[in-house]
Amino acid sequence: MEGGGVGEKPLRRIAEAFEGLAEAANCKTASMEVAPFSRACSHVSVLFGCLGIAFKFAEMDYVAKVEDLSKASNSISTLHSLLELDIQQDSVKRPGSHSRNLLRVKRGLDMVKILFEQILVTDGNSLKDPASKAYAKVFAPHHGWAIRKAVAAGMYALPTKAQLLKKLNEDEASAKIQMESYIRTSAPVIVYIEELFNSRQLGIDW
Repeated sequence: MEGGGVGEKPLRRIAEAFEGLAEAANCKTASMEVAPFSRACSHVSVLFGCLGIAFKFAEMDYVAKVEDLSKASNSISTLHSLLELDIQQDSVKRPGSHSRNLLRVKRGLDMVKILFEQILVTDGNSLKDPASKAYAKVFAPHHGWAIRKAVAAGMYALPTKAQLLKKLNEDEASAKIQMESYIRTSAPVIVYIEELFNSRQLGIDW
């Protein structure tokens, strides 16, 4: 996936979609629905595509997992129900399960959040440090040596910050606003998903 077309604002779409999810995550009386969650997550896919070969594995994996959750939303209404169904079928940690895919998508959201945080505090035009730090914190602990080595090599082919912003049709000032919005609104969504797993003693490090 490449960046937005002429006039498209992918960062803005992401920020707006996560505003709604954050409201649901912060509402203690309602469960987050699968359909709007998967829809919002699908907007994030474009970012992995914009980062080039270093995150090609993440893009392919993330897109497939989001697609699975989107299809699941046809028959499963909430993330709570999705997890409960897998628990009943003893399939939570089974490869390809909706719960496993949800956890992988959560990691993708977390990676983008940390990437944005690092971009905002890092001077210069290189994305290597922000991307390396985000990868090391979120994905690296779950990857074998071969994937980690391939990602490290791919870091040298990352676009510059200016090239990324151009792909996203943003300037530095507008991108900062949208990135800050995603950082703020994705945080409660990520915590919500982690609590879904942790409250059932399933853990999140698998």
